[in-house]
Amino acid sequence: MRWLTAAGAAAALAVGTATVWGMGWRGLLLLLAFFVSGSLLTRGGGRRNARQVVANGGVAAVAALAGSWPAFAGAVAAATADTWATEIGAFSKTAPRLITSGVPVARGANGGITPLGTGGGVLGAAVIAGLTWVLAPHPGGLGVVVAVAGVAGMLIDSLLGATVQGPFGDGSLGNDAVNLATTLAGAGIAAAAWRLCC
Repeated sequence: MRWLTAAGAAAALAVGTATVWGMGWRGLLLLLAFFVSGSLLTRGGGRRNARQVVANGGVAAVAALAGSWPAFAGAVAAATADTWATEIGAFSKTAPRLITSGVPVARGANGGITPLGTGGGVLGAAVIAGLTWVLAPHPGGLGVVVAVAGVAGMLIDSLLGATVQGPFGDGSLGNDAVNLATTLAGAGIAAAAWRLCC
């Protein structure tokens, strides 16, 4: 497959199998919405390796095996929002600004955000939230929780990029670790919010 390396395809198969085992075909459709949309948006059609697949889908797979729709959908929403923000933000005509200080930074710098990219990320989270509302066997309020978790995960990703990752990749964490933390945050926020409110 042109979107995955051989190892990436094996990792994707494992994530997909765990998702089907825990969430059934509805969960797989939600996961595919992230994977297909993210791959179509990625400039140059880059091929994801196993580490990238696990970083973006590993938390969702664990949540699926645990049988938690809120955590599963929250992780997928965070991954989608982050990916859409990055890829759509690349078309921004305004320079990105560091989320922590507002200082202009070079395009592609970790922690840099633009209105266009942020809007794209919000749209990505909303798409996953809408699909969750349709697919998940829960009341409609879960869609709102998932949307909030997705946007929060995207913002946390930018904060981590600006701090522990560093604008130029000179921090203590790499991109895959930040993406894993992003999806973990999305899953945790969604699960906690669902437990509190619903």
